[in-house]
Amino acid sequence: MLKSRREEYQHAAPETPPLPDNGRMSQVKNHGAQRTRWHAMVAVLGAACGVLSGALYAQSPDASDWGYYGGDAFGDHYSSLDEINRQNVAHLQVAWTYRTGELGAGFAAAGHLSFEATPVLAFGSLFVETPTNIVIALDPATGRERWRYDPHIDRSRRYGEASSRGVSVWEESDAKRQSAACARRVFTGTLDARLIAIDAQTGKPCSDFGANGQVDLTKGLRIRDRDFYEVTSPPAVLGDVLVVGSAIGDNRAVDVERGVVRAFDAHTGALRWSFDPIPDSPSHPAAAQWNLSQAAGTGGGNAWGVMSVDKDHGLVYVPTGSASVDFYGGTRLGSNRFADSLLALDAATGKVAWQQQLVHHDLWDFDLAAQPALVDVEMQGIPVPAVIEATKSGMLYVFERTKGSPLFPITERPVPRSLVPGEQAAPTQPFSSLPRLVSQAPIRPQDAWGITFWDRGKCRDAIASHRSDGIFTPPDTRGTIMSPGYIGGVDWGGIAFDARRQRVFAAVNHLPMVVTLIPPGELGKQAASSDYRSSEFARQAGTPYAMRREPLLSPWGLPCIAPPWGTLVSVDLRRNRIVWQVPLGSTEGLGPWFAPTRDFGTPNMGGPIATAGDLVFVGAAMDSYFRAFDLETGRELWKYHLPAGGQATPMTYRAGRNQRQYVVISAGGHGGLGTPRGDYVIAFALPGLTR
Repeated sequence: MLKSRREEYQHAAPETPPLPDNGRMSQVKNHGAQRTRWHAMVAVLGAACGVLSGALYAQSPDASDWGYYGGDAFGDHYSSLDEINRQNVAHLQVAWTYRTGELGAGFAAAGHLSFEATPVLAFGSLFVETPTNIVIALDPATGRERWRYDPHIDRSRRYGEASSRGVSVWEESDAKRQSAACARRVFTGTLDARLIAIDAQTGKPCSDFGANGQVDLTKGLRIRDRDFYEVTSPPAVLGDVLVVGSAIGDNRAVDVERGVVRAFDAHTGALRWSFDPIPDSPSHPAAAQWNLSQAAGTGGGNAWGVMSVDKDHGLVYVPTGSASVDFYGGTRLGSNRFADSLLALDAATGKVAWQQQLVHHDLWDFDLAAQPALVDVEMQGIPVPAVIEATKSGMLYVFERTKGSPLFPITERPVPRSLVPGEQAAPTQPFSSLPRLVSQAPIRPQDAWGITFWDRGKCRDAIASHRSDGIFTPPDTRGTIMSPGYIGGVDWGGIAFDARRQRVFAAVNHLPMVVTLIPPGELGKQAASSDYRSSEFARQAGTPYAMRREPLLSPWGLPCIAPPWGTLVSVDLRRNRIVWQVPLGSTEGLGPWFAPTRDFGTPNMGGPIATAGDLVFVGAAMDSYFRAFDLETGRELWKYHLPAGGQATPMTYRAGRNQRQYVVISAGGHGGLGTPRGDYVIAFALPGLTR
């Protein structure tokens, strides 16, 4: 079910599928739109200004329907548009299709390609980015290409990851400069660790930014392996400050690159500040919870997910990952504070305003991957500025936004101890009082599931042969069952939030994994063996153990536990309860040929969005369907089979003369999940008169 990448040890052979016949783009006839339900402000503007057409969208990201990766700077993945609603969504159809032409030709890491991008709308264009950092501007009403910028990353390098979740846009605030070239910019971070500024109107690099439009993000850092220091998420933008994290292959060795978070000037590319989550001196605010001599040689703790900003309070919210290496912590004793933490940093200085560590001394690859959602949470009927962080452990944490105090209690509870010499697992972990989105119970042999007696028996034997003591069971030399596994719970797709109903929506994984610590001398032999076709390996250099990990699957390639293996969940914060939880995805195209297709739910990558049309849109699942669910009940109302895997978070906006509502998703597949590859950006709308 999950395709192995064997990342950080050996890589798949390059794939060079043919380009589409038209070279880049295919166009589906646009059938027009039904009459739009104008919002009150738009109606007033329309009365005053006549036809709005493109003028409404030649605006800053703050005035756009979807000007940021998460919809707005707060990252709540919610849209106030309601032309498409639960009464008419069954009539949704393809309005246009664009093909990027990027299928990995000549790319050494083609087996890793994952099209995870969410487009953004600003300045009259829709901006999307390929997994290889080609940035494209499209007409939002027709999907026609306006310009294309290729940073020409080195395709011979075997990058640890090959994905980009999108770009950020920025507009000059000084009225005297607004007519100058590059007054409106598109910013992207690349796989080869460059920060690039592009003119939003022309697609040309902004020569006054850095060196000819780019900043080398490797300068001033300890770089162990250039192929494994990357940027895969869009920069955070607050005023004239760009905040950038990094994606680091953190299982190669202890002394990998450090997860330094940096801010750059949006005009010039000059460095404003840098903050290292890992202590570099006794004065570092996290020093007391580290062994400082070990910290000096430790890497990771990086922010590879999407950040959010609070302009009113001047804060940027940074979710961080584990210190290296993921599955053995004897070389980084202590709680490793600031790793696996939600950090609120002062955007002007980089100083820590507050922090909350959500995993102590991470041994499970439970990076904080989801974008923090900045929302108003009702506490006893009073709205309180809050930040919600969803986690791979399947828990939701909610904090007051300015001080970081928990709005729902967090309790430190005892967790299983480590049996590995040299390891000192944290004795407790912080558990949220909100409903857990996944089971935290141990998986026992009697829990084995299969479609026949034979595969069920094989699963029973596999479970019995591994350590399985529930969530936060440390890795072991005989193999530890991790449930949830290292893909979540909730991964980088994050959550959507409906403020009116106080509801959280999340796509959740329920796939257990097995992690085994192995002697370093066994690594090459096992990696070359046909016995471990579904496994990933890592050297973990500098520790006594290498690592092997794989999903807990039957011989038929299906999970060894009862479905669902992926769900879409709605949580009511007012009542502190799960409202509904439904399977997300079917077994269509998965498992043995004789097994009937069932809506069992599948592992997923990508997140949901919610709209005022009482809908939740989500792709993400392995069966390549794009779906719409009733926001109130969780009932599936519509689905469309995409031509490639839809492992991206969708978005929605209005465009065109009639301000028709579109819903857009990138469909290009995911290297890790092994879903069908492609190069599609597809827009959906309601049928109407042809324009």
